[in-house]
Order: sequence, then structure tokens, then C-alpha cells
Amino acid sequence: MWVSLEPRDRGVIHVNPDGSFENERGVALEAMAGCRTGRSVMVSIFNLQQYRHVDRPGWKLGWEWRGDEAIWRMTGAEATEQGNCSWFRGAELPHSCEKMPVITDLLPGAPYHLQVSDCCKGGVLFSMMQNPLWNKASFKMEIMKAPLHNNTKLMIPKNFSIGLPGYTCGSPFEVAPSKYRAGGARRWMQAFLSWNITCIYSQLRAFRHPTCCVSLSAFYSETIVECSRCSCGCQGVGAKCVNPGDSPSTLLFPHNDEDIVPPAVACSQHMCPIRVHWHVKLSYKDYWRVKVTVTNLNFVKNYTSWNIVVQHPNLQSVVQVINLQYKSLNLYDTINDTGVFWGIPFYNDILLQSGEDGNVQAEILLKKDREMFTFKEGWTFPRRIYFNGDECVLPPPEIYPRIPQHNQSSSFSLYYIFLPLIAFTICLLYIRAYVLNQNIIRPTPD
Repeated sequence: MWVSLEPRDRGVIHVNPDGSFENERGVALEAMAGCRTGRSVMVSIFNLQQYRHVDRPGWKLGWEWRGDEAIWRMTGAEATEQGNCSWFRGAELPHSCEKMPVITDLLPGAPYHLQVSDCCKGGVLFSMMQNPLWNKASFKMEIMKAPLHNNTKLMIPKNFSIGLPGYTCGSPFEVAPSKYRAGGARRWMQAFLSWNITCIYSQLRAFRHPTCCVSLSAFYSETIVECSRCSCGCQGVGAKCVNPGDSPSTLLFPHNDEDIVPPAVACSQHMCPIRVHWHVKLSYKDYWRVKVTVTNLNFVKNYTSWNIVVQHPNLQSVVQVINLQYKSLNLYDTINDTGVFWGIPFYNDILLQSGEDGNVQAEILLKKDREMFTFKEGWTFPRRIYFNGDECVLPPPEIYPRIPQHNQSSSFSLYYIFLPLIAFTICLLYIRAYVLNQNIIRPTPD
């Protein structure tokens, strides 16, 4: 991003946050020469992550000006603060004179003259896997009083941030100028300068504790393995919970769409807002069936466009998924053991807050691979599960539901040992009864 000292010279800057599967997001800036008054800036934010999306209240792009720059006009977004613009004269004041402006997306339904392409989503950015058409946001702005090193080099701001928990942004670096079409024509225009800024996500920085846990059960075992104790915190140690039958206080709820409040969860041994239950339901000759239940235990939040990522060695043999959408996440082209599951639009794509309707259930039908399939040693349970891109806490493998210790061979041999004994005993009883009966009815001699 850049600002010009000469008000009659103008360029364009294009900002592109970019990312990858390894929990990264980037921002690229392009400066294009061509007009006269001030500096025109085009900002575009891309979320290229496979399964982590940006939910409301959305992104908030921020930076720090290196000089006395100000945002004169803006379309497609708005600055949260106008700041002190007393150093400008005239009836019209700049849009923002903040030294460290924070930019937010416009809400859907914004006036048409304030819109630009890919704007006005309320800060929401979908993941590439769920909706690649909604993974971009854009806005335009005009910058006044931008200092130049010379007539070609532009001074870009510093200290960029994306305003999302867990994200940290690096310093901008210059890249090859990109190209863009002018007015939908076949003529290509070239950017004057371009920069990239990379922002990296860390779950440890985003949340103090994990946000979900996994419980397990199977048809062949009476054991139900609950979420591990204190998976997401412990009762009475800073976490707020609501006892069964009680209603959460209204003070715990967000008062507007911009508020981010801590979760108020149902009191449990694990204290997690989200619980994923994996149940091995049925076994057929060539197939087996799993039931997955995702439960929202948070009283103050609905999860929109939620998803879960499951790592399991048999996901390469998925036959049917009921009540959810599914796509394989083949990261290495050779190991196809990870998949993404998400809700069906207008049916179960919103995971409602804790209550009777605060859960989503689905079933997965998988084909048995005779070379690797077994019910022993917890093989049918997942290796990892992620909810909205954050890893869930799995129980320790040593307590997984397992097939009972006695095997079919031992029960088979015992059956055939005791069966002859039982039959022989019954025969003896019949013979004894017959003999007694003959003695009773035999006539007594005179």
C-alpha cells in the first residue's frame, strides 16, 4: 500500500491476503499508475485455506501509516473510525484520518453506489473447499498525501493485521506486478508495483484451551468413552458453565453482531463448546456403518457454515454419506485418509446453540478392505478430528471400546465340550425315570 506526495499523480494499490493448507493467509498489494488526483487503492482479501473459514464478525484489516496519509474516499468497506481530520480544509472531509486505520467489510444489502466486486459479505470468507466463490473480499479507497521515495518507489504501510484471533502478519515484500482487465475489455493493464504480506494462523494463539472433544462408542462393546476430563478446561477454573435445567444469563449473550463473547457451555466433565461423537453402528458382510453426531454445547453462539475434518485410514473407501456433504482431502496424492464433512445449505449448515436442536447427525457407509480392515484394537475410530479447522481432543487409545477378550474359538470349543455332557445327563435322567416308572406299575405277586 502506498501514498503520493503529489496530489495530481495517482496510482492504484491492490491488497490480496493469501493462504495455504499449512494454516497460512497472505496479503498482496498492487500499485497501478494512471490517474491524477491522489492515490487510488484496490484491496482484495482471499481465503485460500481448504477448510478454515472466517465467520462473523469477520475480518478487520489494519495497518500503520508511515507518514501523514489519509483515506479520502472508500467503497466496498469502511473504516471503523474517522479520526482527527482538522488538518484538512473544505466542506468535504476525508473518510478516515487515523494513523492506524481498521477497515471492515460492508454488510449485505449496502447501497449500490458503495459496492465493488466481491464486497459486502459482512466480513465472512468461506473456505476453498466449501464455497470457492465466497472466499474473496474487495474494497477501493483513495489516499491523499502519500510520500514517495522517488517517482517510482512507493512507501507501503507497516504493521499489517487481519483482525482475526490466532493470525499474525509478517512484513510486506515486493513481488512481480500483476495484470488486470480494464472495464471487462480484452485489453490487459499492468500493475505499477506489487507486494505480498503473509499472515499465519496458530490454534495456540487463537484459544487458550481446545474448543472441541471427541467421544466414542461401538455396537460390539457396552463401553461408551466420554470426552476426556478437562479437555477444554475444568469447572471452577475461570470457565463459565450452565447447570442442567438452568437458563444462561442475558449478560453472557452478545449484544450486537460485532461482539465476541466467551462461550457459556453446559456444565460437563470436559467443558467443551463442541462435542463430536463417533459411533460404529453396524457391520455388514462387505460394508460397515458409522454414525457421527456433532453437538453444540455453547449457549451463546450458532456455528454457521461449520465443518469437520476426519482422518481415518478407511475414508478412501467411502460409499455414501447421509445428511452431510463430503469431499476427500487428498493432500499427498498417495494417502487418501482425510475428508471434509459439512452441512447441506438451508438444511443443517447452521449448528444451532445448545438445546434440543443443537446437534447435527449423519451416517457414513464405508466398504471393508479385507487387506487392512479389522474391528480389533480400535481401528474403526478416527485418528484426528477437526472442527472449523481446530483440532479436537481425542480420548487416550488405551480406553477405546474394544471387542470382548474371549474369542470365537474358545467359545466354540467350550460349546462342544459341554454339549455332550448336558445330553448325557439328560439321557441318564430319562433312563432313571423309566426304571422308576416300571417298578411302580409292576404287579405284586400273591
